[in-house]
Amino acid sequence: METGTVFLILVIVAGVILLSILFTFVPVMLWISALAAGVRVSIFTLIGMRLRRVIPSRVINPLIKAQKAGLGVTTNQLESHYLAGGNVDRVVNALIAAQRANIELTFERCAAIDLAGRDVLEAVQMSVNPKVIETPFIAGVAMDGIEVKAKARITVRANIERLVGGAGEDTVIARVGEGIVSTIGSSNDHKKVLENPDMISQTVLAKGLDAGTAFEILSIDIADVDIGKNIGAILQTDQAEADKNIAQAKAEERRAMAVANEQEMKAKVEEMRAKVVEAESQVPLAMAEALRTGKIGVMDYMNYQNIAADTDMRDSIGKLSSDQKDKRND
Repeated sequence: METGTVFLILVIVAGVILLSILFTFVPVMLWISALAAGVRVSIFTLIGMRLRRVIPSRVINPLIKAQKAGLGVTTNQLESHYLAGGNVDRVVNALIAAQRANIELTFERCAAIDLAGRDVLEAVQMSVNPKVIETPFIAGVAMDGIEVKAKARITVRANIERLVGGAGEDTVIARVGEGIVSTIGSSNDHKKVLENPDMISQTVLAKGLDAGTAFEILSIDIADVDIGKNIGAILQTDQAEADKNIAQAKAEERRAMAVANEQEMKAKVEEMRAKVVEAESQVPLAMAEALRTGKIGVMDYMNYQNIAADTDMRDSIGKLSSDQKDKRND
């Protein structure tokens, strides 16, 4: 093969490689699409985006959409928002939706809402089409002790001015729940709540519960009202049970003290009996001492023994007569 032919083949291969690198690094097709859409973007701007690690399609495509919609946004604004971690396409869609709905929304505010972590497009759509938030059953106790459960539907509209720093849906539900509980609790009779459930919604709406939130409450409708437990009766029953337990505990304490006193008295009786036995044991010793010292004679001692024997005999006869009387009575 001739040297010229080899050189030509090498030049063609190098050209193909250079064109592949060029079309890979420089989004030529994207540049052509922008020119066809009437958006003037320099090819060097696209190369700069590559160098700044910005995906050009994430900026140019939303820019084309914005220019077609008549929005006055620039490439620098979209690129800076992308570099800040925002969703450029969603911001542009939100701006277009706001413009069509005649809602004043600047790019700076829209970008701030997006960077705050809120879905700005959903917020704009909610401003046009309000959202309904349904609460779970919220229980309150009326003054007559009856538990009343109410479920509410809250119609809210996004307040774009308070989307940055405003509280979310959970706060709205919590505040409405607090209003329902306080309204039910201030009712003298649970029947009034059942007869007039819109009293709850009117009272809750009058409190301005949407202050400091990212929403504007349009209406609060009571969807369902149910009767729960008789809390007053349950509390009275629990109180009576507690009083009964206290009384039983005090009675048991008094019984235990009485049993202790009884055992103490029995112990004292046994102690006295022991002293009597001890005293009786001294009698034979005293008799022996008297005989030894001659204070009494043998005949005196024998008379004493006879008297003791007569006494024992009379006791035995008396016990026998008592047993016979008991048997006749039976």
